[in-house]
Amino acid sequence: MKYVLALDQGTTSSRAIIFDQHAGIVAVAQKEFGQMFPQAGWVEHDAREIWSTQIGVAQEALARANLRAADIAALGITNQRETTVLWDRRTGEPIAPAIVWQDRRTAGVCDELRARGLGGLIREKTGLVIDAYFSGTKLQWLLDHVAGARARAEKCELAFGTIDSWLVWNLTGGRVHVTDPSNASRTMLCNLRTGEWDDELLQILRIPRSVLPRIAASSEVVGQAVDALAGIPIAGMAGDQQAALFGQACLEPGMVKNTYGTGCFMLMQTGATPVTSKNNLLTTIAWRLGGAGAPLEYALEGSVFIAGAAVQWLRDGLGIIKTSGEVESLGAQVPDNGGVYLVPAFAGLGAPHWDAYARGAIVGLTRGSTAAHVARAALESMAYQSADLVHAMESDAGLRLTELRVDGGASVNNALMQFQSDLLNVAVVRPRISETTALGAAYLAGLATGVWKDRAEIASHWAIDRRFTPDMAETTRSRLVAGWTKAVERAKGWAE
Repeated sequence: MKYVLALDQGTTSSRAIIFDQHAGIVAVAQKEFGQMFPQAGWVEHDAREIWSTQIGVAQEALARANLRAADIAALGITNQRETTVLWDRRTGEPIAPAIVWQDRRTAGVCDELRARGLGGLIREKTGLVIDAYFSGTKLQWLLDHVAGARARAEKCELAFGTIDSWLVWNLTGGRVHVTDPSNASRTMLCNLRTGEWDDELLQILRIPRSVLPRIAASSEVVGQAVDALAGIPIAGMAGDQQAALFGQACLEPGMVKNTYGTGCFMLMQTGATPVTSKNNLLTTIAWRLGGAGAPLEYALEGSVFIAGAAVQWLRDGLGIIKTSGEVESLGAQVPDNGGVYLVPAFAGLGAPHWDAYARGAIVGLTRGSTAAHVARAALESMAYQSADLVHAMESDAGLRLTELRVDGGASVNNALMQFQSDLLNVAVVRPRISETTALGAAYLAGLATGVWKDRAEIASHWAIDRRFTPDMAETTRSRLVAGWTKAVERAKGWAE
């Protein structure tokens, strides 16, 4: 039996999952880490804590599986994207807290770029809209605001990376500084068509090339781990959403998956052709399989910034639930939302709105509104935001969705999945293995090391757990969507 170790480094926790060659889960370990909010709109992580929790759960998973590093055929990495780390090449120490993808501190910088008329150029080169979400302006901010950082960067003393790069650096003892095309395409610094760093974009954002990692393939042995995981080939890397697309076996153009995690992320595989969106979706690199000569493959993406994080807010911010799992039973205490809508624009609105100045809102409250209505509204907000993405994606691709493959923590919520199917009036399909993000990273690593021979073998492992079919009257659907649309308009443009 061959085994693959997947490191799934998320926004709120680090996980490690060991899969066997039949894509079965052998062992899982997970640990949460701290979230820092030093100012309004700022979100930070301690990159050292990310590394310590990630290596810790990897060792824990091996112990639970009663395996040694020598038993692992390959290691794959999937990660929260856009989160930006800048560290000292000599010591390996971060020079500042990591700036998380949710962070909005560079919204003003993005306004300036738009005012300079650069929106079209950046969209053409990167497939992205100008937004604080992406890594480029975060890196620029660190270079400009950490004392001496820009001068040190110019002297090749500093290294930048998204979390995949940071993990590989630490796994290899500082010997390897790489990223993959899926993560690179989220920086606003990578040319969508070449899959390489773009000199014009680097000049616009004032980023010295010396801080950037090499862009390797998503499925390629880039180095070997040392220390606790000594000898394991590091052979797969992909941003979490592209990894989930691969793990869901969306390997043919037109296939769509939606991940319900901290945020919601919907991707449609478009093959070797980057599709330009007319509805404020992103064009992103899905992956590159094999060596440098292998073709890039693309996806259309819609990003919802706050999904499951709204449930965390009910728990940690409002205290109306003690654990995230309680939200389903609390929301089920009422038959409907009672006219209450929660727009979780805590970090602005992502696709298709792209409003960095939107803020969270609860509307439709009456004296009859209860905690149960708010809980239900928080859950339903995930489905409403995802439905907005589907409609934009259908318009861009010129086709009608026939089924939506779902994964992520909130996809286990049957009531939410049924509501999603009702809103979309289309089947929602949950796979037997819900850990599709980690599985995608494992597949990428296993492909590079011979654990799996090709896409067809990978697709053969995909199996349905449950199919949800729509059961809602069109009049009800229209009324609910109209209420959501009004609520979103109330939340837009709130912050100065």
